[in-house]
Amino acid sequence: MDIKDLKVLIKMVTETDISEFEMENPDEKIRIKRGVEAPQYVQLQAPQPIMAAAHQLAPAPAATAAPAAAAAPAAAVATPAGKGITSPIVGTFYRAPAPDAAPYVEVGQTVEKGQVLCIVEAMKLMNEIEAEFRCKIVSICKENAQPVEFGDELFIVEAL
Repeated sequence: MDIKDLKVLIKMVTETDISEFEMENPDEKIRIKRGVEAPQYVQLQAPQPIMAAAHQLAPAPAATAAPAAAAAPAAAVATPAGKGITSPIVGTFYRAPAPDAAPYVEVGQTVEKGQVLCIVEAMKLMNEIEAEFRCKIVSICKENAQPVEFGDELFIVEAL
């Protein structure tokens, strides 16, 4: 492949949404990648304990009722009541427009429809996440500069 063909390929990649192009034939292999490769985050879930079959262990009925009752209040505390605002993209969550600036919103604050709540940065693009309705911030679910996935809860809000 000559330099003219290579320039055409590079131009095609830069003028489209293609982020990676690879071509291989018996004589040569060409691979063109756009942008800086973003770090990949892997989330692992801890293995769940294996429960013994009911016929193998026969605990007293009172012993099984107590842990179940204790687990219910813990679950209620972990998820505050309200509607969740989720991340529309994969990126990095930022509460403020700059490191030395005040956060866009705080817990307990009332926000109007269209008001910026945070920024999710994806591939060097700052995407402002706005309130879709008038609401009160009940909880902020992510820390500043924390990576987020598509669908991760960013805020819990109460519609007003």
